[in-house]
Amino acid sequence: MHIEPQSGPARGILSATAPPHWTARALHGAPHAFFGRQGGVSTGVYASLNAGPGSDDDPEAVKENRRRIAASFALAPERLVGVHQLHSPTCVLASRPWSGDRPRADALVATTPGLAICVLSADCAPVLFADCKAGVIAAAHAGWKGALGGVLESAVAMMRARGARDIAAAIGPTIQPASYEVGPEFEARFLAADLANASYFTAGAGDRRHFDLPTFCADRLRALDVAQVEVLALDTCADAAGFHSNRRAWRQNDADYGRNCAAIALR
Repeated sequence: MHIEPQSGPARGILSATAPPHWTARALHGAPHAFFGRQGGVSTGVYASLNAGPGSDDDPEAVKENRRRIAASFALAPERLVGVHQLHSPTCVLASRPWSGDRPRADALVATTPGLAICVLSADCAPVLFADCKAGVIAAAHAGWKGALGGVLESAVAMMRARGARDIAAAIGPTIQPASYEVGPEFEARFLAADLANASYFTAGAGDRRHFDLPTFCADRLRALDVAQVEVLALDTCADAAGFHSNRRAWRQNDADYGRNCAAIALR
């Protein structure tokens, strides 16, 4: 089942004091949110809801921002669990807050209530998954490298290994094709994997191409027989007020950039 994109912010499943966020109809049974850049305490290029501990932002500001996100789920800050992302296909199981360093991975699966699993992004695709009947959720960070390398497949495989059968997925705010200009060598990577991937590229100026990351991710999910796939048609790069963006920061010669957060929990 395909669900048409939505573009407006939605509320109703989280705390009334939650920072501004978007939700997906496909995930209505699970508390979840795609947070943007509003509702936090960071300043400068990180203003204001920067959830990235790996940024050069004031660590106390990031800590407070993440506290606000966790509080949206009525959870203590340590119950907001993420990973050290590295654009890999690796997925890990999260059953409690990590006791040491975050594992190096780009997707998480959980079956434990009272835990919000999250991924960070700043143009890459944040993907949230749920099979509420089976009590299995997942979150994946799908940049072009992770998506091409199989991170979505890894997340779905681990969910099914934990009993998921009727999986819904939502692709959150992501850089859209109009903002995602790439060179011929980028397209060549995708064509080397599958010539059918040419359909995700359109002509730009000169030898430039425009890549459709959200549709590429959505089609990979449908190929996995994910029951519902929803795409939020929100461009992180074009919407400076709404979202952090790596590419926009690069265009503006900013020294760094903030990270958006996508999180999901079980009731």
